[in-house]
Amino acid sequence: MKTNVTTRVRGAASRPVKAASQARTRSSPLSANAAAAGVAARAVFSRSHPLPTLSSSSLACTTTSVVTRQQQRRSSDVRTSASSSASPSTSSGVNWKLVSYFALWYAFNIVFNILNKSTLNIFPKPWLLSTIQLGAGVLWMSGMWLLRLQPVPKVSKKLIINLAPVALFHTIAHVSACVSFSKMAVSFTHVIKAAEPVFSVILTSVFMGESFSSMTYLSLVPIVAGCSLAAMKEISFAWGGLNGALISNLGSVLRNVFSKKLLNEFTYIDGINMYALISIISLCYLAPVAFFVEGSTWAAGWTTAAQAAGSNAKFIQLLAAGGVFYHLYNQVSYQALTGISPLTFSVGNTMKRVAVIVSSVLFFKNYVSPLNWVGTGLACLGAYLYSNSKIKKSK
Repeated sequence: MKTNVTTRVRGAASRPVKAASQARTRSSPLSANAAAAGVAARAVFSRSHPLPTLSSSSLACTTTSVVTRQQQRRSSDVRTSASSSASPSTSSGVNWKLVSYFALWYAFNIVFNILNKSTLNIFPKPWLLSTIQLGAGVLWMSGMWLLRLQPVPKVSKKLIINLAPVALFHTIAHVSACVSFSKMAVSFTHVIKAAEPVFSVILTSVFMGESFSSMTYLSLVPIVAGCSLAAMKEISFAWGGLNGALISNLGSVLRNVFSKKLLNEFTYIDGINMYALISIISLCYLAPVAFFVEGSTWAAGWTTAAQAAGSNAKFIQLLAAGGVFYHLYNQVSYQALTGISPLTFSVGNTMKRVAVIVSSVLFFKNYVSPLNWVGTGLACLGAYLYSNSKIKKSK
């Protein structure tokens, strides 16, 4: 069979050559001898360099290989097209979707802090207010799920068990910050909250055995110095407010420590649904405790606040707006996290704190001494240096 295939291949290859030779011989008699010599030379070359024999199985394998390469190229083109369509649209190298997330994150956070402090000024019930804010977020997400604007998460017993400690520390961080806001100026509370890296270094060193670079330890110096300078001339300073801010830092760090494993294990749940589930569990934690701590004073406080706001309706609107903006700024921060590096998020969080401090001072017209501003700047600078040193170590 191999001999027949070879003979047919040689015959097919020689026929065009013979036809061309005969045509040239007929058109030019003088070249007949040269043409005959050429044919003879090619015949000798063909005998000394035989064409490779091709079996039917070899032909089949070759055909299959070519088809497979074509399919792989088409599959690669499809994946490339899908990847390009899934990536955020950019113009001139600017990711406008990410820019919008950051703008909304800052705006929602600034509005929340102003609404939150305005409410606490007439209704100093931080435990009830924290509960209402978590409840507003739960109602918001329930509407999103019912209207199919957000996919309903798949909840399992294992997921709830893993979410429980995260939600507990989230509850502690939120209600403690609200207590601090009720007793001190928003700007000073955020200066104290800038000291969160100090708690992070201490707790992760003790409980997780993590070591840090010398640059990380050095970055804590301006944080501590800045908070101390800011506290020296702070008019609104109160020990209850300071303790609330420090406990909030503790809760935030513990929440982050427990969240690392959670986010890596349950990757099928996006950040929006993850935060919504945390809010639901946090509400279950906080509501009974809030009633136990403040329940006896809610009725009288509500009446006074409604009179200060102008009516019950206006006061309810103030509470609802604060709750919605609290949920939105947290939700948008989770959305922003999906498209940026940890360093970018840390820098953005530091600048967000600066924006909140400045906006709250301008809105509430709080007196801030030059020493306060120096301390605030040092604390924020230290927070940035801490974030930078952590990213460099991870690289």
